[in-house]
Amino acid sequence: MRVNNSMKLSFPSKSQNEAFARIVVAAFASQLDPSIEELADVKTAVSEAVTNAIIHAYENTIGPVEIEARLLNHETVEIIVKDFGKGIEDIEKAREPLYTSKPELERSGMGFTIMENFMDSLEVESTLGRGTTVKMVKTFKSIKNRE
Repeated sequence: MRVNNSMKLSFPSKSQNEAFARIVVAAFASQLDPSIEELADVKTAVSEAVTNAIIHAYENTIGPVEIEARLLNHETVEIIVKDFGKGIEDIEKAREPLYTSKPELERSGMGFTIMENFMDSLEVESTLGRGTTVKMVKTFKSIKNRE
């Protein structure tokens, strides 16, 4: 796929940066002129990925969260959210609906499920002690329907 544009963003894993991250990625993706619903899907998925990094990766410490986004073939956005925290011990378990490693924080355990349902593809890679990378891809159908 051809990369038409790209951006990188890095910020500390502070909860107030979650809204900032989702707005930046949404503004970047809006270059493709998606529908309001498609843009809301992207914002929600980014919010979940960044929240996971903030809550789970660094556990009461602050570390870097990085986001890369690429616009592909004038209709697709690829988003990579990366942290350098503790990593996920069992990715398959973490991706199960309602599973949470933080029940004391009343977490719903739906982050990966939401990302998977709102995006066209979701890949999760993690190494204990080194961090987690979440790659999400969404092709904007509304663009094809306008052609």
